[in-house]
Amino acid sequence: MRINKIDTFRAFRNRNYALFFTGQSISQIGTWMQRTAISWVIYSLTHSPFMLGLSVFTAQFPSFLFSLYGGIIADRYQRYRILLITQSASLLQALVLAILVLSGHSRLWEIFALNVILGTINAFDVPARQPLVHELIKDKSELPNAMALNSSMVNIARLIGPAFSGIILQKFGSGVCFLLNALSFLAVLGSLTLLKLPIHVKPPEKKKAILEFRDGFRYLKNTPSISMLILMLGLLCFLVMPYDTLLPVFAKTIFKGNALTFGYIYSFIGMGAIAGTIFLASIKPGINLRKVLLINTSLLGIALIGFSHLTHFPNAMPFAVLAGFGTMSLSTIFITIVQVRSAHNMRGRMISYVAMAMFGMLPLGGLMVGTISQKIGAPDTILIQGCIAILIALVFSKTLINDHREEQLSVQKQPDMTAEALTRGLEETETVIR
Repeated sequence: MRINKIDTFRAFRNRNYALFFTGQSISQIGTWMQRTAISWVIYSLTHSPFMLGLSVFTAQFPSFLFSLYGGIIADRYQRYRILLITQSASLLQALVLAILVLSGHSRLWEIFALNVILGTINAFDVPARQPLVHELIKDKSELPNAMALNSSMVNIARLIGPAFSGIILQKFGSGVCFLLNALSFLAVLGSLTLLKLPIHVKPPEKKKAILEFRDGFRYLKNTPSISMLILMLGLLCFLVMPYDTLLPVFAKTIFKGNALTFGYIYSFIGMGAIAGTIFLASIKPGINLRKVLLINTSLLGIALIGFSHLTHFPNAMPFAVLAGFGTMSLSTIFITIVQVRSAHNMRGRMISYVAMAMFGMLPLGGLMVGTISQKIGAPDTILIQGCIAILIALVFSKTLINDHREEQLSVQKQPDMTAEALTRGLEETETVIR
């Protein structure tokens, strides 16, 4: 397939989106540096896969607890201002972590406590940040392209951040990684201040939070095409995606390496993720994203099976690249479909349900993976995760194919509807969740 350069990066024609992308990209590099450094420090101190899982749990489970409320806040108030607050709070969290480590006063419980704080911040950040992309794009037909490119900022960071983190960990220590992450938030805050957004229109009425929870859940219940996607995402996040919890074990124990080895593993996964991003950004509008989702879930399973029992680092890295390619599309496609099919006044809550599936299941899965690997070993644990990924793709294949057929039929009944008009029609149909 020939990739059209202009089409691949067409969302950058939107000034606001280009600014947002630039600032977020720099910040995400810092985020991955901190994430890599925390995992390495905890495993170096404890040599315990369970403690690695507990680290993931403390960082992400608070997001699960507060994501629904974060979705309501994002639908009530201007998302731009919410991001200014959450990104500033994230900067302070990273700065405190850096000061504690550089001063030599950090303890394990303090790192976990700061993880909890960051997870709570993310519960309000993610439901505001993802729908904001929708507001930055003028031509809504470019939204899938913007979402794919938006994921690339994470994947580029996943390539660069761990590699930098490995080098800095070896030469300067983890405190410098945390300090650089704090400084990276200045880029995103600067880009946010340069955005030119329309005047925020407040919702006509504000219901009690419990009523908004109810409305969101009712919409989810009555929209099986979305609820089944969120169920599939939850299963993947619980049973498969926490495979990266065990990467420090592979770096230090299986491959007999050091912090650089750990950083390189993440970077190879990032290489595959970037390839996946370019692929998604370059595919033609109207392609069956659900089919791509099923294929890439299967690819992830194959990659984990191949990676699991290889003990020679160079031989394992092609499977790490393939795992990155398969992993990348999952959250991107889930979020893209949910965004396009969600009503404007419910989009925040809908994304919060996606966030709940991720932030709720990933930490629980991390704990489970860490516990199981203590008993059967990291290689066998990842082998089982690969098999489960393929099984999930098979179980959901019929449902997703039928959903696509129904969507195509609805479009054929109104052939004059453009992608933007279809989005507007969906927005007017019902209220969505986060």
